[in-house]
Amino acid sequence: MRAIWGAALAATLLAGGAQAKTVAVTAERLLDVKTGKYLEKPLLVIEDGRIAKVGKAGDAIPAGAERVDLAGVTLLPGLIDMHVHLTSAGKYGGYRPYEFTDSFWTAVGVANAETTLEAGFTTIRNVGTAFYADVGLREAVDEGWIVGPRIMASGYALGATGGHCDETFFPPSMEEKSPALVDSPEEGRKQVRTQRKYGARAIKICATGGVFSRGTEPGAQQLTLEEMKAIADEAHMAGMKVAAHAHGAPGIKDAIRAGVDTIEHVSLIDDEGIKLAVQKGTWLGFDIYNTDFTQAEGKKNGELEDNLRKDREIGGIQRENYRKALKAGARMVFATDAGVYPHGLNAKQFAVMVRFGATPLQAIQSATLNAAEALGWEKDVGQAAPGFYGDLVGVAGDPLADVTALEKPVFVMKGGEVVRRN
Repeated sequence: MRAIWGAALAATLLAGGAQAKTVAVTAERLLDVKTGKYLEKPLLVIEDGRIAKVGKAGDAIPAGAERVDLAGVTLLPGLIDMHVHLTSAGKYGGYRPYEFTDSFWTAVGVANAETTLEAGFTTIRNVGTAFYADVGLREAVDEGWIVGPRIMASGYALGATGGHCDETFFPPSMEEKSPALVDSPEEGRKQVRTQRKYGARAIKICATGGVFSRGTEPGAQQLTLEEMKAIADEAHMAGMKVAAHAHGAPGIKDAIRAGVDTIEHVSLIDDEGIKLAVQKGTWLGFDIYNTDFTQAEGKKNGELEDNLRKDREIGGIQRENYRKALKAGARMVFATDAGVYPHGLNAKQFAVMVRFGATPLQAIQSATLNAAEALGWEKDVGQAAPGFYGDLVGVAGDPLADVTALEKPVFVMKGGEVVRRN
């Protein structure tokens, strides 16, 4: 049952989730994502938006607490997606986005934010948007104007002239270009400062070519090691983490050497790159579901045939490389590229991760413990434990036995506020 929002409820869903009330939640069981063990018949007491106590049903409940009883429901911490594009929609491919005015995409982001939260993803990292729309969405969520997850915003993605993060669909007579181009280490440093100035709290770079840009090949490196190192150094000095779009093996390896925190897509990583990632502790975010959607629906949605060709060529390789990197002990985060396919379907990736070698617990940890650590929010999200935000997702059945249960949440809570209850 889709939630129906009123102004009063929206105003309670602030980013910090701090509410001047107490909520007592009981359920069939609670998954401890650190140990993979269930706590049967749990009682969670949430005070002012954070979990104050995790006990057992029958324990004392504070006087006046709001009761939420979830018979038969398995609870987990709210899920985290490390790679989304809230202001994109999978139904508009190729040149179709240019049918709409610029502000249309921020309105799309409002709808996508609510859909994402209702799907059980209480925290997301938005990696690249125009006009700092993700910053605006974060602020609107924080202030209670719209409903959505906690948003780590990155502003514009930084890329080379003519590269994946530039405007590549237009002729020279139109002189279209991204305002966040980087063609030297000095420009990289300045762009980090600019993104932070306008509200970004993470940095996204495009280290290689891409699938759904025009005239670029995924395997080709587009930023130099020196440029990536300057960006990473500047971002880290400001306390910000860096994500690198990187399909090709040379660009992946240079991004790791440069000190980038998370590598996105990781499609063509080689054995040396896997070894480097393991040695450096670099997080890898393989988006291994979305090819199913783009190959089935892309042509109908307007995607260029050359882009679908690139998607076909790397999809299977990417999945096998996920298997190899996982087996080698690389650190994994849950990263879907939602926006290439419809928001709200994020959890479909869990089953693909399991099909290519992850245990259900490993897949769940990638979207909870691991993602929280990669964000730098490991003291706030990613666990259902005292001190953490009261962010919870509930499913019917046992997600450790059938991870597809996560595709159909029956309960979502953010900061102690019920978002969805079927």
